[in-house]
Amino acid sequence: MKAMLVDTTRCTGCRSCQVACKQWNNLPAVQTRFFSDGSMQNPAHRSSKTWAVVTFHELPKNNRPGLFFGRLQCFHCVDPACADACPVHALKKTKLGPVVYDPGLCLGCRYCQMACPFNAPRFDWDKPVPEIRKCTMCYDRVAAGGRPACVAACPAEALAFGERSEMVAEAEARIRQSPARYVAHVYGKNEVGGTCVLHLAAVPFESLGYPSGLPDEPVADHIRSAMHTVPYAMATLGLALGAVAWVVNRRMENTGDKPDKAE
Repeated sequence: MKAMLVDTTRCTGCRSCQVACKQWNNLPAVQTRFFSDGSMQNPAHRSSKTWAVVTFHELPKNNRPGLFFGRLQCFHCVDPACADACPVHALKKTKLGPVVYDPGLCLGCRYCQMACPFNAPRFDWDKPVPEIRKCTMCYDRVAAGGRPACVAACPAEALAFGERSEMVAEAEARIRQSPARYVAHVYGKNEVGGTCVLHLAAVPFESLGYPSGLPDEPVADHIRSAMHTVPYAMATLGLALGAVAWVVNRRMENTGDKPDKAE
């Protein structure tokens, strides 16, 4: 299973990864947003048009102010909750690692959005026939033996790509070799059962906007038990509505109130 390692301590904030993502996936550019405190975030957040965002954070470290970067995208969980929440299997986990989406199957229910612990799937609100959009880890490139476009474009080598076991080992080796440089935690190694996008950072991950307090167990374990009740609930609802309709029709027949058939 393939995985990506994001070393935020090497990131320079150039956004080459964002540009490469948009170019490869034919995504439009969006307007830069300036905040009242003078900081800049381009774009303001992920959307159906922006699948990965480099985030900027002015934070203190060792009693000195510093500029730190994060990177938010789909984490491509080892056991993805979005795929288990989808009643028609429009989202699925591939053997290579990426979680991919089939718009031809999608019902637009957005259960995947509610299930994802990383808030990754985004809805195409401005289209007549909307789709769920998110990072695919460039599955077409990976399936052909290549690397995701963002990894290939990063000039600072902040992004690495390879077998998940190798990326975990590389991340842990960097922490051992430079303990003062990194927080002693590989984000994504164990969170929600593990992810295929792993992160290293110099400051606590929650200060960079990463979800905190996530369990080590897959969220999908809880989703499955809930989704297994949906077919039974829908069948019960159908039977109940059918029974109500039968009772109403019988009463109308008995009272003579049943509408006349069209002649």
